[in-house]
Amino acid sequence: MEADTHAQVAFFLTGRRTGEHLDAVDGLGLRPALFARYRDLTELRYDFPLVLVAGPNDARCAQPLSALIDSVLASVARGADGERIRKHVLRLEREMRVLVAAGAVTSLSTLWEQAAKRLASGADDLFGDSLRRTRAAIKLDGAVVDCDAALPARLLQHAWVAQQQQKADRFRHGLDRLILNLSDILRANYERSEAARSATHLQASVGTGFSDAFDFEAMSRLLSTALPTNPFPESRRQRIGGLLETLSSQQFCPPSATLASQDASAQPYAFLFDSCAEALATFRQRMPKQIELARAIAVAELEIDGLYNEARHDDLFEHFGANGLDPQELAAFPDYFVCVNAEKMQAQEHAHLMEILTSGLPIKVLLQIDDILEQSAQGDGNLTAGLRSRQIANMAIGLNEVYVLQSSSSNLPRFLEPMQRGLAYRGPALFSVFSGAQALASDLPPYLVSAAAMEARAFPAFTYDPSAGPNWAARFNLEANSQVELDWPLQSFAYEDAQHQRVSQELAFTLVDFVASDHRYAKHLARVPREHANGSMVPVDEALAGGRKGLPDKVPSLLMVDAHNRLQSVIVDQRLIREARRCRDMWHSLQELGGVHNSHAEKLLARERKAWEARSQQDTQATAPTAPAAAAAASLAAAKPEAPAAPPEPERSPDEAYIETARCSTCNECTQINNKMFAYDRNQQAYIADINAGTYAQLVEAAESCQVSVIHPGKPRNLKEPGLDELIKRAELFA
Repeated sequence: MEADTHAQVAFFLTGRRTGEHLDAVDGLGLRPALFARYRDLTELRYDFPLVLVAGPNDARCAQPLSALIDSVLASVARGADGERIRKHVLRLEREMRVLVAAGAVTSLSTLWEQAAKRLASGADDLFGDSLRRTRAAIKLDGAVVDCDAALPARLLQHAWVAQQQQKADRFRHGLDRLILNLSDILRANYERSEAARSATHLQASVGTGFSDAFDFEAMSRLLSTALPTNPFPESRRQRIGGLLETLSSQQFCPPSATLASQDASAQPYAFLFDSCAEALATFRQRMPKQIELARAIAVAELEIDGLYNEARHDDLFEHFGANGLDPQELAAFPDYFVCVNAEKMQAQEHAHLMEILTSGLPIKVLLQIDDILEQSAQGDGNLTAGLRSRQIANMAIGLNEVYVLQSSSSNLPRFLEPMQRGLAYRGPALFSVFSGAQALASDLPPYLVSAAAMEARAFPAFTYDPSAGPNWAARFNLEANSQVELDWPLQSFAYEDAQHQRVSQELAFTLVDFVASDHRYAKHLARVPREHANGSMVPVDEALAGGRKGLPDKVPSLLMVDAHNRLQSVIVDQRLIREARRCRDMWHSLQELGGVHNSHAEKLLARERKAWEARSQQDTQATAPTAPAAAAAASLAAAKPEAPAAPPEPERSPDEAYIETARCSTCNECTQINNKMFAYDRNQQAYIADINAGTYAQLVEAAESCQVSVIHPGKPRNLKEPGLDELIKRAELFA
């Protein structure tokens, strides 16, 4: 038993397997125990496949296939045939999931037909009747997509195109109105001209059918004397003509075909790019044309209202857009959309991305990350655990005016509304999405990989919406993550033990569980055969919760299942534990932004509690008995046995670490630093529970954080702890 423990501790500290009691995990097909129920996703009804709804007939740009089927069955599967229809359609839905999982990429209508054909053999007429009645109730169509490497770009492009189409329709409607009104102004002006009143023009207007019945020369003389002749100046006519040419020939959003310029043969601009550099260059290249169109729209509105004054407005509009267009003017134009892959981004492309985000331009960027467990560039075996994507997303949030959405692909169906808000945002928007498509590193489907990354806090989901309000509480949202108040989410896990008894327990899903499914980090894991498992192994989340000093007596472990769903105990080395702590610290930072366990709020609460207690004590003293009552109380007390005196405070060495427990205000500062070293007694007042459960640095930090200065760090016990000179100097203030 002792040899087993030594081998396990040695592996934890060095990552090397010694002896014969630890096995390599390569080739065992291990996956986290909580994944045991997800062997075949086609058996589950979840958020995928996803139907990308075609056309503007649905408020949602996409719907999970299962949700679509449920909504249709709610109206079709009723009465005596209801249960039969429901069973038949759910059978068809599963077949559709099988086809999509096998790689089918097609429309809902085609996929329905393919699945129905595969199930047709051996089916009776009632089966066909169930499908026909249900299919007739589905009033939409669209591509059916799975959670794979292509999903983020397909889904966001689909939502962006639908939104831009609505925006283009509004823009085109406004252009058509301006063109028609300006054309009417020119037409009315021409009708007052000499040329319009000539006999030739009048005859051409009437046509040949009545040419013999009219004296057009006489009509021309009559109109010339009877109607006023005050056409507007030639400068205005030329200005309106120029406006019409600009509005009808521009390429941002061409007007209706009947109103477009006769010689406008240029194709409309494209606004979809796969490079930040190209999108920026194109935007700058088109900026003069964009300013020209915005100026034409502004002048046209004044002309239509009869408010354009050459003396006042000519100089003003000559320099229109000299400093670019403001956000309100840009909002009317189409937005740009860029799809980039983080793994292919070079330094220059990264610089262009940051330039987009800081520019305030209406450019939306999808940053797709396929691998968040890539190894450190130093080649030291450390993980980067989404560091690159976190840096970009965090920098974007720090700019204050960028809409930021971060999510795994698995969560996108539930993030449709925030996604559409980001696409509609007037300024730049960043969509950072982890696809889970690290195909060579894991045998798991992308859906499970991306969901596990979000669950393990390796890639949390959040949104930052600058338009939602003036503060972080309104702008930042972290609620899409499960059990957001915890370090690691807890899930129920049940299995059958060696005695065929059902065992149920709560398992925390940590970063270590997520990394354990990646083949590249198998060397950081070791399987412990059942006969050599002992009490020295503790769950990873427990190991992460406590501190460590000196050689450990407990080794972090996790439960995994092999290809046959047999439970295996696996220990991990300290490198993975270090990465998990780092991941947890980053999660704590996000919790702070989201208002969960906010240190400022907790400090304020402690201060208010202390003030309330002080006021309560003053109130108690203010209501003390008067002199006669006090004398009576003293006489009564004299008649009672004398109470034992409070024990004197023990003499303490200046080298000893201790807490003045009786003065503790229960502010939680010390227990948040290390809840193994510091604990509360029955009166909810702190004391040092285990001086060896933490470091001297944590003692000093706790003393500095204490609201009432009751923690005395004493002198360090481990003289090899780094940074002792500075720590001892800081501790002198609390001697």
